[in-house]
Amino acid sequence: MKKFDKDRIVLALGGPLLALVVAFALTSVVLFASDRNPFEPFRIMFEQIAYLDVQVLIINQAGTYYLAALAVAVGFRMNLFNIGVDGQYRLAAMMAALVGASVELPGPLHLALIVIVAMLTGAFWAGVAGVLKTTRGVSEVVSTIMLNAIATSLIAWMIQADNFGVQPEGSNNLTTGLIAESGWFPGLDMGVEAGHIYGFTFVAAGLGVVYWFVLNRTRFGFDLRATGASESAAQASGVDAKKMILTSMLISGAVAGLAGMPVLTGSSHTFSLDFPTGVGFTGITIALLGRNNPVGIALSALLIAFLDKASAALDQFGYEKEIATIMQGLIVISVVVSYELVRRYGLRRQQQKVGEELAAAARKKNEEVAV
Repeated sequence: MKKFDKDRIVLALGGPLLALVVAFALTSVVLFASDRNPFEPFRIMFEQIAYLDVQVLIINQAGTYYLAALAVAVGFRMNLFNIGVDGQYRLAAMMAALVGASVELPGPLHLALIVIVAMLTGAFWAGVAGVLKTTRGVSEVVSTIMLNAIATSLIAWMIQADNFGVQPEGSNNLTTGLIAESGWFPGLDMGVEAGHIYGFTFVAAGLGVVYWFVLNRTRFGFDLRATGASESAAQASGVDAKKMILTSMLISGAVAGLAGMPVLTGSSHTFSLDFPTGVGFTGITIALLGRNNPVGIALSALLIAFLDKASAALDQFGYEKEIATIMQGLIVISVVVSYELVRRYGLRRQQQKVGEELAAAARKKNEEVAV
């Protein structure tokens, strides 16, 4: 039992830790090759954690990343590569903002309407890829990439002032109009200088618990994981593989739609041209680094959010904040390589353990014969 636990810990933590070590090391090499101090930027970024306002920024950003990564992870557990989370997230945020700004309802109903619209929009956009895969065999990788481009063009058209957009007086920005205060999600006030933690960040944490429970403690979660491991085997055991694929894409899209809610209901209260982009692609990095585990994803989201927000201080000390972007890219590459190394280690350990068990059984048999 002790050996099993040791191997399990190594296999679970080996990949992410190795990826982070390699990413930090390679970033240091890049800095050194550029005649820069290879360790000073890391010290500067870690010092930012001591500031309360930076802590709030990191937590808020991590909440958004966590939701995006959960959306990706749902697909990964089904062996589906939903690259369209970014398009689903942005289109859902815009539709939710449009509906939220056009109505005034009592607080809970207004907020619930915004959230439901976001989930339905994300699910619909991901469902298009799901239908194409189950009915025509179109790869979800190809279809979601194309749907990202379509979503971008659709948003650009819808937000025009001649259509559904609003151009504030004296500004070149375009928005969907301001959502009434009844549609805002109250957050945790951390003081005048620090701001507040988005209320939806706590919803994101709760959704992580739901994700773990459904996948590990329900029949649906078992069917999903079984279909992802072997579609043919799951189908032979009575699971409707096509139904599971479509359902997984719908759930993934619905969760992706929630990724825009922390910002929309917590700070911006409108969708505009400067609404955060690239969240879905960052979610892929976080899901990979966290190995689709809700705790691992949470830690990975905090790490990537830390790199995003703490790197803003690098400019003040003569370092480019893009150093953090380089590190994130290196993490992606390192994750792929390190996970393969850990997988091979796991196979060797499994073969070694089988050999040891066979040798022990043979010795026991010889001893019995000798007696």
